[in-house]
Amino acid sequence: MGVSTILKRGEEDHFFSEQFKAFKAKFEYRADMLKFKVVAVTSAIAGEGKTLSCANLAMNLASSGRKKVLLIDVDLRKADLARGLNIPSMPGLSEFLSGTVGLKDILRNSYIPGLYVIAAGTRVASPADLLAGDKFRSFLTDIRDHFDLIIMDTPPILPVADTLSLKDQVDGFIFLYRTGFTPYNMLKQAIEEIGEKNVIGVVLNGVEPQKEKYYQRYYGKYYRKAGSEDPPV
Repeated sequence: MGVSTILKRGEEDHFFSEQFKAFKAKFEYRADMLKFKVVAVTSAIAGEGKTLSCANLAMNLASSGRKKVLLIDVDLRKADLARGLNIPSMPGLSEFLSGTVGLKDILRNSYIPGLYVIAAGTRVASPADLLAGDKFRSFLTDIRDHFDLIIMDTPPILPVADTLSLKDQVDGFIFLYRTGFTPYNMLKQAIEEIGEKNVIGVVLNGVEPQKEKYYQRYYGKYYRKAGSEDPPV
């Protein structure tokens, strides 16, 4: 199996790679302290770098050798994760939830020891009911005992209701916020819809190093940066 396009990008951008290593370390510490196991990565709207960031977090966690990590593509409308990781896209989660395949048919080893992946499968037009259904709830309950951390790439909050179905099924949410792309009021609205108490942290994407102090002042309590002194989660 070839090296993923996601990993290639991380290797080429040293700053990007180092920021994710720092973010991973702080996230791992926080998850251990609070006993988080199932974490959803989301954003306010599409195009903020959610899938890339979610995959890199999972890969960095598994690469440490300390965690057995499961990465799940829960974005059943877009289903981009498999292509980025160079794994088969089907069968995946949508086939499992529809009852056509079993769990062993969708759980895949990755090229990174300790990292397992479940692709989204066939795109679904209205996945909110599947994600809110008993089968998905049972799936998460059963599988969480087999992994140290489960990271889920979920749909953006504002365009669709899918991710809201997960509010009471995960231990917390990480938001990706692309500065200069997404209006701040959209981030605020998305956090309000999820519930601020459910948000572990917000990671800024696209911040130029020389501007980070400005963003820290402007975004206040929602500011979290992978390389900052305060834990980003």
